[in-house]
Amino acid sequence: MSQKELLFGTAGAPYSSTKGTTVEGIRRVKELGLGCMEIEFVRGVKMGATSAKEVQKIATYENVSLSVHAPYYINLNSSEPEKIDASIKRIYDSALIGSICGARSIVFHPAYYQKDKPEDVFPRVQRKLQELTVRMAEEGIDTVLRPETTGKPTQFGSLDETLNMCSQLERVLPCIDFAHLHARSNGKENSYKEFSAVLEKVENVLGREALENMHVHISGIEYGPKGEKNHLKLEESDLRYVELLQAFKDFRVTGLVISESPDNEGDALLLKRTYLDL
Repeated sequence: MSQKELLFGTAGAPYSSTKGTTVEGIRRVKELGLGCMEIEFVRGVKMGATSAKEVQKIATYENVSLSVHAPYYINLNSSEPEKIDASIKRIYDSALIGSICGARSIVFHPAYYQKDKPEDVFPRVQRKLQELTVRMAEEGIDTVLRPETTGKPTQFGSLDETLNMCSQLERVLPCIDFAHLHARSNGKENSYKEFSAVLEKVENVLGREALENMHVHISGIEYGPKGEKNHLKLEESDLRYVELLQAFKDFRVTGLVISESPDNEGDALLLKRTYLDL
């Protein structure tokens, strides 16, 4: 299912929401003139099916597109089987409740290399995700899993790994975090040319449909030789977001753009305004 336009929104409820709840967040997103919101289950999936149905109702009424970010504590390459099982359960629970909310995409950080070679980690992660997508299909959980490009070289999730993984699996597409790509490369991946190369790669590996169904994270970011340190407001960072938005426009990218900045709504509005002005 491809989105007809590029929507901008917040990671979690906007800061100016009266309450930090998902429902109030959706209403506030609408009031601000934004089009989407990522529900943050990052500390655990603490929403039940009843609340999720309410969320779905409000999101449909307000015409706000939803996605979900699964808990942070996921490592499909753990040396401890019980940690892998717990990781799978966190992704599964996020997908189950997310699908009831009407979320189309479930974002997660797949794994850490630990002491292993990246090429050994890849098939392990792939096998686990394959099992999970089969189970979700059997149970009719209609969402797309989105492994995210990660911000540190110690984490599984380079652009090539992520795209390659998605090309091997059904109903798995990337979440491309442009701040993470920038941090992971210690300051590269920050020009119109480089942004265009990323989008070109997405199209080459996954086809035009992937560009029409993108899920993107953008924020400013502080980084060093070890990659990501923390997120910053766009205006306080060196991320060339105007060039990035120009690349989106030129490649006719559609889907969701989520602001993960410390000022989630301010930067989402800045991105939307900038994009519309180009």
